[in-house]
Amino acid sequence: MRKFALTLATLVALALPLTAQADDHAKKTHTAGDITVSDHWTRAMPPAAAVGGGFMVITNAGSEPDRLVGLSTPRAGSGEVHEMKMDGGVMKMRELADGLEIPAGGSVTLEPGGYHVMFMGVEDGFKEGEMIPVTLVFEKAGALEIMMPAGPVGSKMHPGHTH
Repeated sequence: MRKFALTLATLVALALPLTAQADDHAKKTHTAGDITVSDHWTRAMPPAAAVGGGFMVITNAGSEPDRLVGLSTPRAGSGEVHEMKMDGGVMKMRELADGLEIPAGGSVTLEPGGYHVMFMGVEDGFKEGEMIPVTLVFEKAGALEIMMPAGPVGSKMHPGHTH
């Protein structure tokens, strides 16, 4: 029993810095040109799921609009920018073929049930606590690399938020 308790304590001690590191990275903001990305996260995926969603806040400090036109990750075959909205009492999801406009001096929140990014063709599903490398591509600001922490399956909020 004593050996088990020591082993458990060691595992917890080793895991805490990784959890804190993931949480610290998730709280960071990342900037390219006039674009800043913050509060970025994804969800762990159920077994056999091949698609996942990503969420964030994108702020444009510039005097002209910019546009999120694409994304990629080595963890998925492709990435798309999507919108979910009510249409005639039915929730519909569609790819935004022209990307998502980020207004000058404004912000757009990508969240469950609204604008979001989709990871398509995921072969090895995201696991809770993992950091997923993602490259976002903006029309004017260019490429921006971020790491998205994976929260619990079905989560509705950033894994670092508790309220």
